[in-house]
Amino acid sequence: MEKNLKKIIEQRRSYYSIESKSPISDEEIEKLIRLSVKYLPSAFNSQSSRIVLLLHQHHERLWRMVKETLQRIVDLSSFDRVEKKINTFAAGYGTVLYFEDQDVVEMFRKNNPSYADRFPVWSEHAAAIHQFTIWLLLEEAGFGASLQHYNPLIDNEVAYTWDVPNSWKLIAQMPFGTPTKEPEEKVFRSLDSRIRIFSHDTKFRQ
Repeated sequence: MEKNLKKIIEQRRSYYSIESKSPISDEEIEKLIRLSVKYLPSAFNSQSSRIVLLLHQHHERLWRMVKETLQRIVDLSSFDRVEKKINTFAAGYGTVLYFEDQDVVEMFRKNNPSYADRFPVWSEHAAAIHQFTIWLLLEEAGFGASLQHYNPLIDNEVAYTWDVPNSWKLIAQMPFGTPTKEPEEKVFRSLDSRIRIFSHDTKFRQ
């Protein structure tokens, strides 16, 4: 049974204890990605977002790459902690790689000079929309996921390994899998300090 959207938003969390099992087929995962890329909005309908879905050995290869990259630059005394964290992502079922196509961004900058400085920002907005929506869809499907940022350390090797065009800028990585443990309780800041509501019974400055 599909979850209520409000409930999915409430339950979406960063899961760091996941395993390489899937509650749905690989074909269904692909459909979630295709649905998102086709229908999610972007400024000027630029459609600048790009996705690479890594499953099975491709997912495993990514996190070996991350580990090997960090092993070369992290102090040996700290690497055990880093390796333990990476292993939690590698234990999952797959990873979604989020990119933004800079050729598209530059084309819209050139064709719309009045807004040229805004298109890189709007591109990031589109990326965020894709990240959050796919996260919710994975949550609905029964996965646990988290959002990671090992770019730009792995950018060149990712591009080479999966033949990613030079214009695609890596934004984030989202490892996912079946949860094996619930995340810790989340602490929320007061909504009164984060939201302001103006309606018919409130006044504005004259």
